[in-house]
Amino acid sequence: MRVRRALISASSKDRLDQLAGALKDLGIEVLSTGGTATKLEELGVSVTSVESVTGQGEILGGRVKTLHPKIHGAILARPDHEGDAAELERAGIEEIDLVVVNLYPFEEWLTRQGATHDELIEHIDVGGPALIRAAAKNHARVGIVTSPSQYDEIAAELRASGGELGESTRRRLAAEAFAQTARYDAAIADWLASAEDDFPQSIMLGFDRVRDLSYGENPHQRAAFYVELGARTHLLARVERIHGRELSFNNLGDLDAGRSLLSEFELPACVVIKHSNPSGVAVAGNVLDAYRRARDGDPLSAYGGVILVNRTVDGELGELLADTFVEVLMAPDFDDDALAALTRKPNTRILHNRERRRFNPGERDFRRVVGGLLVQDRDSESEDRESMLVATETAPTERQWGDLIFAWRVAKHVKSNAIVLAKDLATVGIGAGQMSRVDSVELSVKKADGRADGAVLASDAFFPFADGPEAALDAGVTTLVQPGGSIRDDEVIAAMDERGASMVLTSRRHFRH
Repeated sequence: MRVRRALISASSKDRLDQLAGALKDLGIEVLSTGGTATKLEELGVSVTSVESVTGQGEILGGRVKTLHPKIHGAILARPDHEGDAAELERAGIEEIDLVVVNLYPFEEWLTRQGATHDELIEHIDVGGPALIRAAAKNHARVGIVTSPSQYDEIAAELRASGGELGESTRRRLAAEAFAQTARYDAAIADWLASAEDDFPQSIMLGFDRVRDLSYGENPHQRAAFYVELGARTHLLARVERIHGRELSFNNLGDLDAGRSLLSEFELPACVVIKHSNPSGVAVAGNVLDAYRRARDGDPLSAYGGVILVNRTVDGELGELLADTFVEVLMAPDFDDDALAALTRKPNTRILHNRERRRFNPGERDFRRVVGGLLVQDRDSESEDRESMLVATETAPTERQWGDLIFAWRVAKHVKSNAIVLAKDLATVGIGAGQMSRVDSVELSVKKADGRADGAVLASDAFFPFADGPEAALDAGVTTLVQPGGSIRDDEVIAAMDERGASMVLTSRRHFRH
């Protein structure tokens, strides 16, 4: 298909010179309007105004520019169709062979703090999607370019072929174009639906692939990382890999778990993640001590883990980390001495996290199931002391309260059934993912390896019987926090009172399946 006439309507002028140069050199007539026409003329391209083609200027403050039969007829006319050709001739319409459109940046405005409803409405493109869909529908004759990232490739093909676009290129561009309009509409629909309190009747999701991954959870599974359109931030936003191998599918899952848990703490903190569960967590007066105590919570599991800290890594911590096997290390910064130590190991993935925006707590969780999707509100809230009830005759001490709140926040991020033992603001034993809550208690005690004496226990859901708490008390645990709500709460409370231990109820569980 030979390109003789092109229409360009570009909200973003990025890289426009790359494509404009090729069109100019090949003598392709360019139609355009508004700011795009001005930019093209600055680039030395002769422009035919859309207004001169349609005989109609822009109306409604620019809301209507290209919605005209002389534009859409020129795009939608079918190749080798006698009836279409005759109609074009009678109407004096000349075919358009290439359409270049990128849309008003609705998704960008969606992420802007303080953007008003009216501003967002005005950034919903109407003419652009109409042009894109028309050109994509008629890809048998028309090429449709929707992103500046495509300009280089299209310019190169046009130059190499003397102004022609191949059939396979047009078909691929059409597929990308329909994906573009679908995701654009999905972002708008999701924004409008989010104004309602209830779950919408239909959910339209839009995601862009930003990274191919070497494989999935296992080497025989293909994988990629996609970013949700219109999201305020995402897992790797403003994250720079400054050393080591590419991130894997499992690395990204562990990072997601670690970042969610780390966001619970303002004090210097360290989280060690293994298979999406924390193996050790601690807060301390400085990040070096936080790392040591998190690592020592389960030193065997910490080997080969994903480590996240919320303070700058200095030389001393860098040397300490360099002496062990670390899969991934993420921190808000690294000093030169730390990097000198850490980069001695070629495969350690070192991530510089410059993101300071918080994840949107209003985001919903999506989980794929066969033939469908489970959707829920994100479990983003953490209960504070004022909302908790002391259920036993004995109340926790102030020191125990600190450990209880800490352990409760960690338990929310551990796979159910979850039990967390903590002492002095560090985990000493974590029981995760067991089918029986008693098994989780016993696993946490085993992980504590004699350090459960004087520890507190947090359980993500209620104890259905007193056997779980009693096993913890036998190991030296002194106080517990759990949601409550079992029909046998009275029996569990009585067992605690009989042993002189304290227990706090939160009235909210935090299952994590």
